[in-house]
Amino acid sequence: MQVTRDLFDDVMVPNYAPSAIIPVRGQGSRVWDQNDKEYIDFAGGIAVSCLGHCHPALVQALTEQGQKLWHLSNVMTNEPALRLAKKLTELTFADKVYFANSGAEANEAALKLARRWALDVHGEHKSQIISFNKSFHGRTFFTVTVGGQTAYSDGFGPKPGDIAHADYNDLASVEALISDNTCAVMLEPLQGEGGIISPDADFIKGVRALCDKHNALMIFDEVQTGVGRTGAMYAYQDLAVTPDILTTAKALGGGFPIGAMLTRTEIAKHLKVGTHGSTYGGNPLACAVAEAVLDVVDNSEVLAGVAQREQLFRAGLVRINEKYNVFSEIRGKGLLLGAALNDTYKGQAKTFLNAAAEHGLMCLVAGADVIRFTPSLVIPEQDIASGLQRFEQAVAQVVKG
Repeated sequence: MQVTRDLFDDVMVPNYAPSAIIPVRGQGSRVWDQNDKEYIDFAGGIAVSCLGHCHPALVQALTEQGQKLWHLSNVMTNEPALRLAKKLTELTFADKVYFANSGAEANEAALKLARRWALDVHGEHKSQIISFNKSFHGRTFFTVTVGGQTAYSDGFGPKPGDIAHADYNDLASVEALISDNTCAVMLEPLQGEGGIISPDADFIKGVRALCDKHNALMIFDEVQTGVGRTGAMYAYQDLAVTPDILTTAKALGGGFPIGAMLTRTEIAKHLKVGTHGSTYGGNPLACAVAEAVLDVVDNSEVLAGVAQREQLFRAGLVRINEKYNVFSEIRGKGLLLGAALNDTYKGQAKTFLNAAAEHGLMCLVAGADVIRFTPSLVIPEQDIASGLQRFEQAVAQVVKG
């Protein structure tokens, strides 16, 4: 069968609008399409391919586990799941782990746990969930309603109730909403889809204090920031606060679907047997690959390398901006970076993305005004230099019309 982009329109539900490019193979931070055109990957599958494409440690883990055991369901446990859970608890504040298949599912579990904890410990009145405008927490109906972008949640009928939205980095807006009826405050420790917005340290500490004051749980959605993306294993570790529940996915599997919710024992106990579950959660293949990911990323040289690569990106983007004057600022931390377009180029992020692809570079957007970069944590410095050179060619093309 000849596979073309037209086949997508014939057989796929039209909720996506993929580009004409169909990649067929990748190695490290380089990808090749059906026509053997090479691309440098600054997108990483939206912060997923944290070790690039076909990393030998991940290939080995998947191959070895694929010859042993693929699936059991949660009627039984399995060795890779238990090893992975142990490593996650050793690397974080958490005592307990729940496995799912995606960030949305991990966030769904976190929200259900928060509501069940509040019901059991405090009573039915304590059900309010506070999130933030421009936040993104997944596409299930619960998570998309908690997320602060109504364009994603409108049009599907009545939404889950008792959910309120504050403004990120505006502690007063949280204070105006929170009360003893609040069961949880959910936030990203660096807003991703909302435009790569870093948190003010005082804001994060203030939210923690408000949660403590009102006996509410603090949930950190680290789906995009986790597993080394910001230079720490998890972003909370650089923020001087500890959440009560943390979710992780994307980079956790390095490209193999897996998600996890992490929490402490006294909270975890409220998800009793039968209250929540997942057919594929804790799948041996996924857990074996994720274990290999953690083994590679949990390394001082790798994590220090994230900060070094961030500086190369920032310096390169500043140089481009000095020549073409298209960005108002470079946002983010580690290898979760956003180039915010200035007023002249507002709303044209997709135009820059398309131009980049023409010049052999894969990047992302974070809304209409921000170009997002989430490459491999171990992307070679030469690939950064070459990729920025291609990006400059794309910028020049857009600027010159």
